[in-house]
Amino acid sequence: MTTRTKTGGRWLVLIAMTGSLAMIMLDQTVVTVALPSMSRELPLTAGGQQWVVNAYVLAMAALVALGGRLGDRLGGVTTFRIGVTVFFVASLACGFAPPGDMGQTWIIAARALQGAGAALMMPVSTSIVVDAFGDGERGRAMAVYTGVSQVFLAVGPLLGGALTESVSWRTVFWLNVPVGIAALVMVRIARPDDTRQRGAVIRPGSVALLVLGVSATVLAIQQSSTWTWASPATLVLLVAGAALTTAFVVSQRRSRQPLVDVRLFGHPAFRGDVIVLGLVQFGLLAVILYSSLYLQDLLHLSPILSGLAILPLILALALAAQLGGRWYDRAGVRTPVLSGLVVALVGLVAWAASLPLLGYPLQVPGMVLTGFGLGLLMSPTNTDALAQLPVADRSQAAGIVQTVRQLGGTVGVAVIGAVVLSLEPHGTMGGGGAAADAIAVGFLVAAGVFALAFLAGWILLARGRPTAPADPAAAAAS
Repeated sequence: MTTRTKTGGRWLVLIAMTGSLAMIMLDQTVVTVALPSMSRELPLTAGGQQWVVNAYVLAMAALVALGGRLGDRLGGVTTFRIGVTVFFVASLACGFAPPGDMGQTWIIAARALQGAGAALMMPVSTSIVVDAFGDGERGRAMAVYTGVSQVFLAVGPLLGGALTESVSWRTVFWLNVPVGIAALVMVRIARPDDTRQRGAVIRPGSVALLVLGVSATVLAIQQSSTWTWASPATLVLLVAGAALTTAFVVSQRRSRQPLVDVRLFGHPAFRGDVIVLGLVQFGLLAVILYSSLYLQDLLHLSPILSGLAILPLILALALAAQLGGRWYDRAGVRTPVLSGLVVALVGLVAWAASLPLLGYPLQVPGMVLTGFGLGLLMSPTNTDALAQLPVADRSQAAGIVQTVRQLGGTVGVAVIGAVVLSLEPHGTMGGGGAAADAIAVGFLVAAGVFALAFLAGWILLARGRPTAPADPAAAAAS
C-alpha cells in the first residue's frame, strides 16, 4: 500500500532526491572545463576526452532501466541507497586516477562505474518524489527537483573551472562523497516508503540485449569521425546495435515482466513527453560540452572564467524552471513545453550565429533565450510523464524516461561530436575560425533536433491537466 510521507518528511525527501540528482547532472558537465588539465596529467587522447564524457552518460542510458526494475524488486529507497554508494565510491576512483599509461583507461572505467551508480539512483528518486507529494503540490515539488538539477547541469563548467584552477581537477569528483553521505542520512531520517513489488523478476538476457545494443550503436556513431562511415567496423557495429536493440524491444513486448515495459508507449501523452525529453537531451548535453571547449580553446579563457561565462544560461534556466513548474500546475504540460521549445530554438540559432565571430558578448542573448526555454519545459515534461500513468506503472515509467533521456544525451554527444570533428580540418579544437564554424554547425544540428521535439510535442502532448487512473489503495489511505 502506498502512503504519503508526512509533511516535514516529504520536504526532507525532496532535498535528498534533489541533491542526488544534482550530483548526477553535475557530473555530466563538470568535467568539460577540467578536460584540458586531465588530458595533460593522465594523459588523454582526443578520443579519450570524448569518452570521459560519454562513458558516464552511456552507462546511465544502458542501465537506468535496470535501476527502475531493481526499484520494483528491492524497493525504491534500498535501490537508491545502493546507487548512491556505488556513485561516490566511483567518484573517489575518478579522483585517484593514476598519471601515465593507465590513466586514460582508469578514468574512463571509473566514469562508467559512476554512470552505473547514477542509473540506480535516477529512476527511483523521481518515483520517490512523485509518490511523496499530492496532485496540488507535485508540480511545485518537481519544479524544485528538476529545476535545481538542471542548474547543476549548467553550473558544472563554473564549479569545475573554479576547482580545477584553484585546487585540482581531482576535487571535482571528490565533492560527490559528502553530498552522497548527506543524502543517505536525510533518507534515513525521513523514512520514505520502500515498498517492494512481489514477484518482480529481472532477466539477465534482457539486460544484456539492452546494454550491448545501446553500447554498439553509440560506439559506432562516436568512432565514425575516426573510422569513417564506410568503414567495415562502423557498419558492423551499427548493424549489430540495431539488431540487438530490435531483439530487445521484441522480447519486451512478449514478456509478462519486462525490463522496459514498451507497451507504456501506447499512451500517446506519455509517448510525447518521453520523445520531447529525449530530443531535448540530444542537443543539450552536446551544446554544454562544446560551448565549454569553445570558451577555453578558442577564446582562451581560463577554466574559472569559462565557467563564469556560462552564467547567463544558468540564471535563465533557474528562473524559468520555477515558472515552468507552476505553469504546469495551472495549465498542464502542453503550453509551457511548446512555448519553451520555441524560445530555446530561437535562442540556439542566435547562439550558433554568434560563434564564428569569435567573441563572447554576442553569445549572451542566445544563451539567455536557450536557458530560459529549456527551463520552461524540463519540469513539466518530467512531471507529466509520470502523472499520466497509474501509480503502479510509475517506477517503470521513470526508468523509460531516464533511459530515453540518457540515450538521447549520449547519442547527441556522439552525433554532434562526429559532425564537429569531421568539419574541423585538424580534428581538434585548435583550428581557430574553422573550429568555431564547425561548432556552430553542431549547434544548428541541435537546433534542428529541438524543432523535431516541437513537432512531436504539438502532435502528442496532452491538452489540459493529466487524468491518470487513480490508485485505489493510495486514495483510501488519503
